[in-house]
Amino acid sequence: MTQLQRAKALRQNMTEAEQLLWRHLRAHRLCGEKFRRQTPIGPYIVDFVHFGARVAIEADGGHHNGNASDAVRDAWLRSRGFTVLRFWNDEILRNTDAVLEVILRAVGRGAPPSPPAPLPPGEGRNV
Repeated sequence: MTQLQRAKALRQNMTEAEQLLWRHLRAHRLCGEKFRRQTPIGPYIVDFVHFGARVAIEADGGHHNGNASDAVRDAWLRSRGFTVLRFWNDEILRNTDAVLEVILRAVGRGAPPSPPAPLPPGEGRNV
């Protein structure tokens, strides 16, 4: 099976947590940001990716607990400029809003805009 065939198969067999997260990320639903799912990057397939912000998102089940190959994968992605976010499936299912907030911060959309600097004394409108 080629990597593209594997990615397609993963898209067709997403976990419940991946499906829930994808409902929020797809079609620019999260503050207009574009995400892709089950996307090949080098030798790996990441669950979700935002290429503009170089953020890779992984939804992990119990089999990822302490998985050494995940550390190698994360290091490889980081060496290519990606930020890697990992969430437990249970965390996605039970605390979706917090997960989405972390994702928004990572893509640079989570912080509110800075308030404008105050004008120096004597400038601005007279009240």
